[in-house]
Amino acid sequence: MSFSKTPTKFNAEEADNLEDIEKQFAVKCVQHMETYWKILERVKGSTLRLTKIDDEIYEHLKADFPEFDPAETIDEDAMKSKEGKDRWRKFMMTYEKKVDDYNFGTILRKNAKEENTEHGTIFVPRMQFYAVEIARNRNGLNDWIYEKAQQERAARSSA
Repeated sequence: MSFSKTPTKFNAEEADNLEDIEKQFAVKCVQHMETYWKILERVKGSTLRLTKIDDEIYEHLKADFPEFDPAETIDEDAMKSKEGKDRWRKFMMTYEKKVDDYNFGTILRKNAKEENTEHGTIFVPRMQFYAVEIARNRNGLNDWIYEKAQQERAARSSA
């Protein structure tokens, strides 16, 4: 499937929202979420690299968001406030030419200690997902997913 460039007179504010496109987009987001979870069940997050530039993204996150604690539940209201949006937009634009689909929407768990649930996830641009999950992985906060999956596999094998 190929896409042509956006027409020069295209106005996104006036474009129709096609229900089928929205459904396909939602399916892609859920697939991304499920794929990431399956990876975390097979590989310790602390050993996982999400991009070629994880180190740069992690250091940039720490510099631009020194108050961010990956072990804490994300405050969606603060993240999506005018100030929060402005700070994150500035952060994300650094990766416009470096990270594919940096601005593509995806699903992020609010808390690293919880599984994906309807009320425990938020919709964010891919670059926010990368920044948060890289920080969580670097701090070993996703390793429990691997350990739990290994315990479940061992229990099934011995049953």
